[in-house]
Amino acid sequence: MEINSVCVCGAGTMGSGIAQVAATAGIPVVLYELNATVLEKARAGIQKSLQTLLEKGKLDAAASEAIFRRIRFSGNIDDCVADLVVEAIIEKPEAKTSLFTQLADRNGATTIFASNTSSLSINDLASALPVSERFAGLHFFNPAPLMKLVEVVRGAHTSDTVVNALLQFTRMVGKVPVLCKDAPGFIVNRVARPYYIESLRMAEEGIPYETIDRLLEAQGFKMGPFKLMDLIGNDVNYAVSCSVYAQMGAPERLRPSALQQERVESGNLGRKTGKGYYDYQK
Repeated sequence: MEINSVCVCGAGTMGSGIAQVAATAGIPVVLYELNATVLEKARAGIQKSLQTLLEKGKLDAAASEAIFRRIRFSGNIDDCVADLVVEAIIEKPEAKTSLFTQLADRNGATTIFASNTSSLSINDLASALPVSERFAGLHFFNPAPLMKLVEVVRGAHTSDTVVNALLQFTRMVGKVPVLCKDAPGFIVNRVARPYYIESLRMAEEGIPYETIDRLLEAQGFKMGPFKLMDLIGNDVNYAVSCSVYAQMGAPERLRPSALQQERVESGNLGRKTGKGYYDYQK
């Protein structure tokens, strides 16, 4: 089962990044997004990313242009036909299953379907689909063009052929795949919960989040937890915390932070809105 074409559904930060990764590896990509404003923002963002690589000498002009030409930007779901279809939309199960149902109707009997979900159960998503043996998790990390790790999440019914195809695809696009089973938070987001939750609790106790970031970065972390949450998006990070908390049986140690909930409810989601824990509009 070879993957020679890719469709990415959802042109937000993750979706556009995944599209760029596939196109950089020489694979033609359809980047589908129903919201025209988001789609144009993705187009501009990919152009900016490629321009940055060009200026740093990591790409030449011809390569940059070729990568961009491999991406077809579309607002028509009928264009979502490929060997591999990757979903990267909002972290709501009903939205994802509805999309996959539409995608299954438009694709053939060999198409692989994958979700970039950060923490939702692959088995739960698969249960609503007629193609559970061709469905798996394919969890890239932000920013997708830079981060090497990809979690390949095997569901209860995912076939060996599909798992092997996804592992091969992940390596082909220059990433490092880690095969994991369907479990709350998979591997990385399960392990990372204390990094975020304990930092948020310390901030709730009055320790400035700038101080927490500075100290952890001084200890060798590439990015402090509050800077990282702003980069990921507080809405996304909070949703993952809520999902893992619920799936683990609501243990107190994993209780989502009220401070982060306030950020989400106020619309201060981080870099993508211009303000989160830090103000990016200055």
